[in-house]
Amino acid sequence: MTTWFITGASRGLGAEIARTALRNGDDVVVAVRNPDRVPEDLKSAALVVRLDVTDAAAIPGAVREATDRFGRIDVLVNNAGRGLLGALEEISDAEARSLFDLNVFGLVNMTRAVLPVMRRQGSGKIVHIGSRSGFEGEPGVSMYSASKFAVAGISEALSAELAPFGIQSMVVEPGVLRTDFLDASSLSVAAERLADYDGTPAHVTLDWAGEANHTQLGDPVKGAALIHEVTSGAELPTHLYLGPDTLERLRVKQEQIRRDLAPWQERSAATAFEEVSV
Repeated sequence: MTTWFITGASRGLGAEIARTALRNGDDVVVAVRNPDRVPEDLKSAALVVRLDVTDAAAIPGAVREATDRFGRIDVLVNNAGRGLLGALEEISDAEARSLFDLNVFGLVNMTRAVLPVMRRQGSGKIVHIGSRSGFEGEPGVSMYSASKFAVAGISEALSAELAPFGIQSMVVEPGVLRTDFLDASSLSVAAERLADYDGTPAHVTLDWAGEANHTQLGDPVKGAALIHEVTSGAELPTHLYLGPDTLERLRVKQEQIRRDLAPWQERSAATAFEEVSV
């Protein structure tokens, strides 16, 4: 029996991962800010734990609640997060720090709290929900991209750090999924809007978000099924690229890297100290 601990699981991708795990006979803990918003099917089948991952002091208690019930945590899914739209110049320091408190430091603190459990077990898997914006910076979402780049970097480092303990780490990088992520409850817009950016890529992205809401290409049920399938395997990839739009943007990113590298590769290599023959 595998025990999953999933943050931000009252709706969207987190809820679908929980449902998939339950259908496969796993034990599931759903950690949410407001248990009243958890769908009835999850309330009846999963352990619901009240947790705001930005409240670092509350995290150890939520982990204890899970281990008291199930004895172990085999999979941690760091799913809790939100978006932030706006040109970098428009985003205030408070808005940026609030985003990082959830998307990055909440994830870090959650991971820290679960790792002692997994180290005692000698096994565990940590699944971080990143974004295609975690490998490609896009206009209008600079700070969100920065937070998801951080998630990808943390996950890659953990893959190496935790291997001696039998613990694996993977970052999932989905494209746009047809969830509530573009609703105001999950997506913030910078309070300041500078007219100079109207008609530029930053504000085109802002306008797109309103038009695309609930018409996104990605199916969260299918995405959750693939995440469960991959996580249930023996070995996690370091990255799980999820969705056709993610794959297309990955190809664009790879081509950008090739173009950037080609004209400067030799000069770059030549910046090392020259070896002196003796």
